[in-house]
Amino acid sequence: MIPSRFSESFSAPNMPSITLDVPMLITEACRDLAPDVDEVRLLASVQATIYPGASQDEVWQALVMSARACIELEPAYTFVAARFLLLSLYNTLQPEESPQLGLSDASAFYADYFGTYVRRGIETHLLDPRLAEFDLPRLAGAIRPERDLFFAYPGLQTLYDRYLLQYEGRRFELPQLLWMRVAMGLALREEHKEARAIEFYELISQFHFTPATPTLFNAGTSHPQLSSCYLTTVQDDLRYIFKSIQDNALLSKWAGGLGNDWTNVRASGSHIKGTNGTSQGIIPFLKVANDTAVAVNQGGKRKGAVCAYLENWHLDIEDFLDLRRNTGDERRRAHDMNTACWISDEFMRRVQQGDNWTLFSPDEVSDLHNLYGEAFARRYREYEQLADEGGVRQFRRLPALDLWRKMLTRLFETGHPWLTWKDAANVRSTQDHAGVIHSSNLCTEILLNTSAEETAVCNLGSLNLAAHLVGNQLDLPRLRSTISTAVRMLDNVIDINYYPTPEARQANLRHRPIGLGLMGFQDALYRLGMSYASHEAVEFADHSMEAISYYAILASTELAAERGCYASYQGSKWQRGLLPLDSIALLEQERGEPLEMDRSTRLDWWVVRTAIQRYGMRNSNVLAIAPTATISTIVGISQSIEPEYKNLYVKSNLSGEFTTINTFLVNDLKQAGLWNADLLEMLKYYDGSLAAMTPLPVELKLRYQTAFEIDASWLIECSSRRQKWIDMGQSLNLYLVEPGGKKLHDIYTLAWRKGLKTTYYLRTVAATQIEKSTIDVNRWGIQPRWMKNSSPSSTIQVTRESAAKPFACSLDDQCEACQ
Repeated sequence: MIPSRFSESFSAPNMPSITLDVPMLITEACRDLAPDVDEVRLLASVQATIYPGASQDEVWQALVMSARACIELEPAYTFVAARFLLLSLYNTLQPEESPQLGLSDASAFYADYFGTYVRRGIETHLLDPRLAEFDLPRLAGAIRPERDLFFAYPGLQTLYDRYLLQYEGRRFELPQLLWMRVAMGLALREEHKEARAIEFYELISQFHFTPATPTLFNAGTSHPQLSSCYLTTVQDDLRYIFKSIQDNALLSKWAGGLGNDWTNVRASGSHIKGTNGTSQGIIPFLKVANDTAVAVNQGGKRKGAVCAYLENWHLDIEDFLDLRRNTGDERRRAHDMNTACWISDEFMRRVQQGDNWTLFSPDEVSDLHNLYGEAFARRYREYEQLADEGGVRQFRRLPALDLWRKMLTRLFETGHPWLTWKDAANVRSTQDHAGVIHSSNLCTEILLNTSAEETAVCNLGSLNLAAHLVGNQLDLPRLRSTISTAVRMLDNVIDINYYPTPEARQANLRHRPIGLGLMGFQDALYRLGMSYASHEAVEFADHSMEAISYYAILASTELAAERGCYASYQGSKWQRGLLPLDSIALLEQERGEPLEMDRSTRLDWWVVRTAIQRYGMRNSNVLAIAPTATISTIVGISQSIEPEYKNLYVKSNLSGEFTTINTFLVNDLKQAGLWNADLLEMLKYYDGSLAAMTPLPVELKLRYQTAFEIDASWLIECSSRRQKWIDMGQSLNLYLVEPGGKKLHDIYTLAWRKGLKTTYYLRTVAATQIEKSTIDVNRWGIQPRWMKNSSPSSTIQVTRESAAKPFACSLDDQCEACQ
């Protein structure tokens, strides 16, 4: 408690009736957090930063910033900062002459304000008028204001800046109202909509499951664009090319992430029959698509985000690989567009065997685009023979290894192209009877069929894996309950959703794909006392994903029993009795060589097979692991399946910069009596790594290895174990300290051999580290080798042309779609 001598208030200028009792606010924000936080110290810090007559906004800012400054030494201050932000939000919504609200007033305030909030949202045309048809008093009684205290500061600040509804620059939505709005929006078509809304609210307000950002933005609003990802195939026709670019604009406007398959479009130098001219190839059109993504931002929040996919037999592939380079003709560069290669097993075999590879223009080999597996390999060899006989006008031959090296070189230099494999995606596709997968999405986890008639759509959400642990094991009953409700919510998205194009509507209603993912994998490992780089972590990745897959598929069968199967169910792998696990053997057969994937099981899958046989499936696809960069920040857990980036670092996003410290590590160090200001300074010096910190036990160093200290093979092995259970894909980043040519070759070849369908960013250590101007750099000794500056010429030698400098991908969230 703050001593009485500090009991002073601050008034807003020209508003004498409004005062802020700062000592009371500090006591409120620090309650239940003693002895980790110091109220007196915090008040002194606030007093030092404000002046007599400071405005309310300035006082609130001083409170938040003073708490933020203490987070790195004591993580509990993140909740103090969050509570100050909460209190400011509560009091902003109060009538001007009302008494100051405290945290204990939240329950009554929420109950009184809920009806006003709904009416105001409808009057301002921001909320769907159908929300007023709910039993509002019943829903108000179900709101749990105490769950506002679950937020750490970065999560609440992110909600405040980007998610809470506002009108004319003033927020009128509270955190629990956001969760209830989303729940109501997803329950609009339910028969017992109040009961379902409360069920949905319970799930998301406790951070057990979180829908993706488009759903959080738009559920319950007057424009319910709730889907995350859109995948399109561009046709080789000028009108269709620009229709596709227009579609990109319409889809991106409402925060959709885009994946465009450009393989159909003829290559540079190809004959154009209509004009008797020569094509300029795909690059000029990609430049237009790039600029469109920048021009049409995502709901006014940030530039649009698009990824272009190209099969690597396309004659323009080498120009495509150069799109992100900082040198060369700017008219042939697309610096804002993500790129990815769609790679066949035939190419990977030729890389391994040292054979040649032939590039074609798709207008002469049009059927290759729709072939995969052995059928592709056979037809591809026929076209090569035809080319040798003079039956193909345009082609070029080069060593497959040379093209592979160029792909890896550009990946290192620019972070692109991402490497994805079309045969693993298609052979294991549940919808192989209904079309072909030509690309993934912006974040490489969605794998759905596309065509001129269908734009693939996916609806995403992620469960909090760490929240489903009890002691040292998964709480399977809770996991099943969470997944059952989550799958229902995601299925509801399909019927409620606004579709910007008819092709998107047709595909989504016909196939009804959803993508249930997970986040908090690293947090779960910490709670279990496991290092990511361990066989125990691999086994946990395996059996946790098996349980998620098991219950997700069962949940879809239960919905099928209630609502009916999806329209294209007949002929699918589901209907043919093939589960994701069964399709591993099919991929191995198509490749003609062993696939290095574990195939063990723990659960009784006969139960699932029987349910599918009896009821069918409501959804063509049910599982995909998205990056979750933003929603994991909101709920305060580790991102997706990612390892800990560093144990101490500053994370930047649209809401600013946040000091991020590993609270699990701090708690372990406290228990060992080792945590103090000196150790914090040492942690800063070593850039968040424990490797060279000699005072610490080896066990802690192993458990808290950072992403760049964990060999990438562990990440691949964990992902391979998950991939056997997943019907779509995973957004998998790889971290390498010294990504030389052989290392890159070995890692990505291993990912292919282990049966992965896609990879995402390659993250490497930057050429220079941040200057440590605030600490004694001579105090702690020599940094580990991996943390030192590196020479570009010695870092990678995959081709004769070396990178100008090593590339380090940003950890910022790239778009709002899958996050």
